[in-house]
Amino acid sequence: MADIRTVHLAVYPTWADWEPGFLVSRVNNPAWQRRPGSLRVRTVASSLEPVLSMGGVRVLPDLTFDELSPADSAMLVLPGGDLWDADQHPATSEPLRAASAFLEAGVPVAAICGATAGLARAGLLDDRAHTSSAPEYLLQSGGAYAGGHLYRHEDSVTDRGLITAGPTHPVEFARAALEQLEVFEPEALDAWYRLFGRQDPSGFAVLAGA
Repeated sequence: MADIRTVHLAVYPTWADWEPGFLVSRVNNPAWQRRPGSLRVRTVASSLEPVLSMGGVRVLPDLTFDELSPADSAMLVLPGGDLWDADQHPATSEPLRAASAFLEAGVPVAAICGATAGLARAGLLDDRAHTSSAPEYLLQSGGAYAGGHLYRHEDSVTDRGLITAGPTHPVEFARAALEQLEVFEPEALDAWYRLFGRQDPSGFAVLAGA
């Protein structure tokens, strides 16, 4: 199929593999999609060497951050990971530069858990509504975070292409990103969230019909 859009998943040592799981599985699976097969996921890292996740999953990256361009991407996804809590960790510099470039280019960025602390440290949350684990977590991120007045106590927040969520809300994180990407028709997205987010079996019948 022509015009396949790519969602880029950043991977780095200790990345939290379960946090983007609901999202990437629905991007890569054509079932229920508005335009089946029009999306794919590719992993991006500092090098093409294997990267070990927090759950012990070894991933071979598809490309490096040096090769990544917002013009070639539909979204950049930043999962959490232990390294985000290390102030100015070298491994976080490239994904943060990429996030800044994506937002400047108007290409969506989705960050969950510790990745929000990295965005706070880089000043990327200072002018956008956002959420995270807690406002105190962002205040201790090690940077000059000045976006406290825009913090929202919500499961996920989307503001001008930036999606944020805390570590306990991977389904809500996925829902926001899937909506931004227009993966499903609204009725199918609502049914998907009812089934996986609220454990409401009534959503299954709608998805089965889709």
